[in-house]
Amino acid sequence: VQLQASGGGLVQAGGSLRLSCAASGRTVNVYPMGWFRQAPGKEREFVAAITWVGGTTRYADSVQGRFTISRDSAKNILYLQMNSLKPGDTAVYYCAARRSLDFSIYHRSTEYDYWGQGTLVTVSS
Repeated sequence: VQLQASGGGLVQAGGSLRLSCAASGRTVNVYPMGWFRQAPGKEREFVAAITWVGGTTRYADSVQGRFTISRDSAKNILYLQMNSLKPGDTAVYYCAARRSLDFSIYHRSTEYDYWGQGTLVTVSS
């Protein structure tokens, strides 16, 4: 399984960005997936997760109500719509997939098996 994240960039506070994660692999469209981020000097943290069906999502408190995770299982693409961005959202964003066939939500980085290369989001004040 390979994951390719894209869509990062420089945006002003209050702006929006949509990240994409293109996944390749035989069964990746049924894996639970998530987004994490890592700011300079900080540990990687959970942002959002989604089940393979896409009916269940979970968000970090810091992004709840501003970010939306979704997936197009037919195209094997994971999305993260980010609105009302803040300087504190500045980080490298990573998409991840867990090699399991279940309906659970996973929010710990150690629970994921595959990672994209990351895409940088910079929010200016």
